[in-house]
Amino acid sequence: MGQGRQEKVATSLAGAVSEEISASLAPVDAELERRYPGDPGTRQPVHTVYVPGDAFTAGTIRSWGDQALAALDEHAPDAAAFAAVLGLPDSLAGPVHSRVRAKLEREPVEDLRVDFEDGYGSRPDAEEDETAARAARLIAEAYAEGTAAPYMGIRMKCMEAAVRDRGIRTLDIFLTGLMAAGGLPPGLVLTLPKVTYPEQVTAMVRLLEAFEETHGLQPGRIGFEIQIETSQAVLATDGTATVARMVQAAEGRATGLHYGTFDYSACLGVSAAYQAGDHPAADHAKAVMQVAAAGTGVRVSDGSTNVLPVGPTVKVHDAWRLHYGLTRRALARAYYQGWDMHPGHLPTRYAAVFAFYREGLEQAAARLARYADRVGGDVMDEPATAKALSGYLLRGLDCGALDSAEVARLTGLSRARLEGFAMPRRGGRTARGK
Repeated sequence: MGQGRQEKVATSLAGAVSEEISASLAPVDAELERRYPGDPGTRQPVHTVYVPGDAFTAGTIRSWGDQALAALDEHAPDAAAFAAVLGLPDSLAGPVHSRVRAKLEREPVEDLRVDFEDGYGSRPDAEEDETAARAARLIAEAYAEGTAAPYMGIRMKCMEAAVRDRGIRTLDIFLTGLMAAGGLPPGLVLTLPKVTYPEQVTAMVRLLEAFEETHGLQPGRIGFEIQIETSQAVLATDGTATVARMVQAAEGRATGLHYGTFDYSACLGVSAAYQAGDHPAADHAKAVMQVAAAGTGVRVSDGSTNVLPVGPTVKVHDAWRLHYGLTRRALARAYYQGWDMHPGHLPTRYAAVFAFYREGLEQAAARLARYADRVGGDVMDEPATAKALSGYLLRGLDCGALDSAEVARLTGLSRARLEGFAMPRRGGRTARGK
C-alpha cells in the first residue's frame, strides 16, 4: 500500500547553512587530502634483501636465487617434503612448491638494498666512494639489461653527527652516478636509517630537494624509507608518537617505515636471545608505526630474523619453520613486507606469502564477486571490506601467488575493476589523489 505514491520532499534548512558549513570545513578538507592521500596503488615488494656494498655484484640477484634453489634441492627436494617441514596442507603443497621454484628462477629478489650502513661499516673514504660509484653503475646496468629487481637502491649512513657527512657524500655519489648512466630508474628506493628526530627527516628532504634542483628533476621525484630502530622514533620525550611527525616531516617523500628488529630491541634493553619480531616490544613499535602510516600512502615493513637456515638439514628445517611462522604472523597483522638476510630465507618467504594468498583466494574472490553483483551471502560486506578484499587479491597477483586468469574467473572482475574497489573515490577523486 502506497508503494506507487510519489513522496513529497520538504526541507527546513536554507541553502546558506550548507554553504556555511562547507566553507568552515574547507581547511579541514584540504588538510585531509594533503595528509591522508591514501595508498599509492603501486606494487609493494614482499621483502627487502640487504647486501653489503662491497659484496654486491652484477650477479648478486641470480646468485641468491640459485642458492635458494640449491637449498630446496638439498633440504626439501619435492613438494611433499617441503610441505611436511612447514606444515602445509596437501591442497597447498603442490601449488606452493611449484610457485616458489618458479619465483626463484624468474624473480628471486623483489627489492634489493645495497647497504652502506651496519652491513658495510666504516671504511676509508676513498673505498666507500668507489663502492658507491660501482653500486650506481651496476644498478643502472641491471635496469638497462632487464636483470634488475623491481626495486633497488641503497641504505646510506644516518644523519647523526659522527657519520652524517659520509652518508650525504655516499648518497650524492650514488645518485650522481645514476644520473650519468641515463637517469634515475623507476624502481629506485633509498633508506635512511637510525632516525630519532623529525628534523633528521627534514634534513633528508632538503638534501633531495637540492639534488633535484641541481639536475633539473621534477620536485618530489626522489622518495625514501624511514627506518624505525630507536625508541625515540616511536615515542618522543613529550609523549607524542614521533613516527607520525616523521611521516609529515617527509613532505610527501616518505615511501615506507621499516622496522629494525635488533637495533630497536637492543635500544630497549631486550636480551639478545629474545630479540625477535614477535617480542611484545616489537609488536608495540610496529602497531604505532602502522597507525601513524595509515591513510598516508606510506607502507610499513616488518624486520627480519637473524637465525640463518644453514648447516645440517635439521637446523635448516628449524630455521625455515621459524622464518615461515614469523612471516605468516606478520602477514596476518597486515605487515606485507619484511627483511630477508640470507638466500636460504627466500624459499620460506615465498612459501609463506604464497600460502597466505592461495588459502584465502576462493573465499575472498567469492565475497568480492557477491559484493560487486550486490548478491547477499552469509557475510554482509561494506565498501571498506571490498577495499580490503580487492587489495588482498591485488597483492597476491603482484607477487605471483595468484594468476590473473584464475582471479578473473573466480571474481568476474578485471584488474582495473579490482583496482577501483581497492582505491575507492573520495571527495570527487581517487584515494591516490588522481
